[in-house]
Amino acid sequence: MTRLSGSGDDQANGSAEDPMALARELSDAVDRLTNLWSVAAQGARLRLSPHQLRALRVLEDTPGLNLTALSENMDIGLPTASRLCDRLEAAGLLERVLHPQKRREVQLSLTGHGRQVLGEVSARRSQALASVLATMDTAERSALSRGLRGFRAAQDTPGP
Repeated sequence: MTRLSGSGDDQANGSAEDPMALARELSDAVDRLTNLWSVAAQGARLRLSPHQLRALRVLEDTPGLNLTALSENMDIGLPTASRLCDRLEAAGLLERVLHPQKRREVQLSLTGHGRQVLGEVSARRSQALASVLATMDTAERSALSRGLRGFRAAQDTPGP
């Protein structure tokens, strides 16, 4: 395992019984997954920054958000969100439409091209991940799947 501390120890030190050792292993795996994710996304016909992709994902999940809601959802400032939307709109990935009941409010939604780009990025990412998973044996993939389900359940459980 690669450690940010620079210890040079490539072996996993610890077991699943030591949450901190497991957290370090998971951190390394997330770094590698993030790199795989980013490289796969950059292979798409239209290269978008992680910020731009995130904005498109938010709008895919919650169509019709206004600029304020998008900025709050992404935890970025309103001017930053506005510039981000300007770029996405110029690329033909999102459109601004007047709210049907609130004349002063503008809703943000993906265009067909925006949905296409997200689909391509998603497919490329899934293929890259599937290639790595295919090199694992069945028992490792099953254990990973169980572990991820357990992680999601633990994360969704309210803390003390």
